[in-house]
Amino acid sequence: MAGSEGFVEVDNTEAIIIRIEQKSRKIESLLKQFKPVEALKMALEGSPPKTRDERCKSANWIVVHRAIMAIKDVDGLFLSLDPEYYDILMNDEIMDLTGWYLYRGLSTGDRPTCDQCLRIHEKLTEKAGLGCILRSLADTVNTV
Repeated sequence: MAGSEGFVEVDNTEAIIIRIEQKSRKIESLLKQFKPVEALKMALEGSPPKTRDERCKSANWIVVHRAIMAIKDVDGLFLSLDPEYYDILMNDEIMDLTGWYLYRGLSTGDRPTCDQCLRIHEKLTEKAGLGCILRSLADTVNTV
């Protein structure tokens, strides 16, 4: 680990990218089996260690984005999604300097992505309350 901040050194970037690619293949397989909730869970689980490498952040975002966009029944998502995933959707350390999953989706400016992230954000807030938003906003380590 580099420094006291806990970021992974650049030498590990390729290993992180390989893990993300492996996860991406598993997620695509789940999506082909029409299992979007399982794909989203896998996308959110085991995020790579914190890194400042933009390639790792972008690769991880692409995997999560693919799973988010595959969700057709947002109400059903929260019937199947365990509460442990609520905060991960709202705030995750891998995004560190580039933002949170849902907020990163909103920042793309892409209409379908923004619409989907807003739908999920609305249902997440209904289901989990304002706590996950407040924890994200109060996080002084992982700022946008």
